[in-house]
Amino acid sequence: MAASSHPLLTHLSHSVRFSSIQIQSLHLSTFHPLRHIRGCCFCDTSNSSRRRRQTVATSFVAFKASAVPAPASSYASREFLDTVNIADDVTQLIGRTPMVYLNKVTKGCVANIAAKLESMEPCRSIKDRIGYSMISDAEESGAISPEKNILVEPTSGNTGLGIAFVAATKGYKVIVTMPASVNLERRILLHAFGADIVLTDPKKGMKGAVDKAEEIVLNTPNAYMFKQFDNMANAKIHYETTGPEIWEDTMGSVNIFVACIGTGGTVAGCGQFLKMMNKDVKVVGVEPAERNVISGENPGYLPSILDVNLLDEVLKVTNDEAVEMARRLALEEGLLVGISSGAAATAAISIAKRPENAGKLIVVVFPSFGERYISTVLFRSIHEEVQSMQQI
Repeated sequence: MAASSHPLLTHLSHSVRFSSIQIQSLHLSTFHPLRHIRGCCFCDTSNSSRRRRQTVATSFVAFKASAVPAPASSYASREFLDTVNIADDVTQLIGRTPMVYLNKVTKGCVANIAAKLESMEPCRSIKDRIGYSMISDAEESGAISPEKNILVEPTSGNTGLGIAFVAATKGYKVIVTMPASVNLERRILLHAFGADIVLTDPKKGMKGAVDKAEEIVLNTPNAYMFKQFDNMANAKIHYETTGPEIWEDTMGSVNIFVACIGTGGTVAGCGQFLKMMNKDVKVVGVEPAERNVISGENPGYLPSILDVNLLDEVLKVTNDEAVEMARRLALEEGLLVGISSGAAATAAISIAKRPENAGKLIVVVFPSFGERYISTVLFRSIHEEVQSMQQI
């Protein structure tokens, strides 16, 4: 539909001198939903929701068309701009991440693969969702408040960043514990958001970081730890948002859901929602072959929020396979994603090549953005090559 074909915009284009760009912008804003996690359901396509979005555009048009300037005092207040499509703060930009088909790395596949790009969250990882969810859940229960509590959490990086950037908007002090093996980029980003970092023995892995966080909580007045591996708000946010987004964007046609098993929240929340909508949806977990948990060899830390009964299959992917696929996704698909995304894609492609899955739709989650892995094995060779470049 042409920009001026909307009745309201047609009227305005004759009565007010808008540029063609302004008319097009107003037309698009009519149908652009606000992206609030709370207070506006991601999947609300009801008539009332559409009317609310049209009201937003109508009010905005009326504001732009008005020749009367706002009172000087209103510039310091947002009440005059209540109806514009602008988030109150960055946390309202969490969620509603896009999906895209994989096209070139899928040679030999008989099923379609669509990737959910959690790498496009405001802080560039799926952990933005749980950072917001765990803080909001604790606030709503009265367990924490900015003026009272210090937030403490063991993390390998992304969850800490999800907590830290949300905490920055609310005024919390944050302390994260992490293995000393965590890359420099994540430490820098955590400090940028104001978080304090305590490094632990890398040989002890995440268990060492958890033990140190618990020690800090015991010795620090009003310290609060979310315990992401055991916090039901972790899985809950994926049940309430990520799963419904996938269902809506695929129009219910998803057949197989693939995600890496970290804290277990993504698999648990999305898996529960998708199986509720269609009991025939298969849920596949992906874990590192070097330190897998579910399959029982070289057992690691099994998150309590992960209901293993939701899993129809668990696939193991080596670190080398994950790195190679992540590099291919950048080179062939233009998708700059992290190592876990490479692992998830490797598993999804393996499933998509099975004859019994011909014609099916596989949804795979890409949990983080590749720029966070510049100094890791993912881009180490490129990093070294670029550093050695000489001026010509």
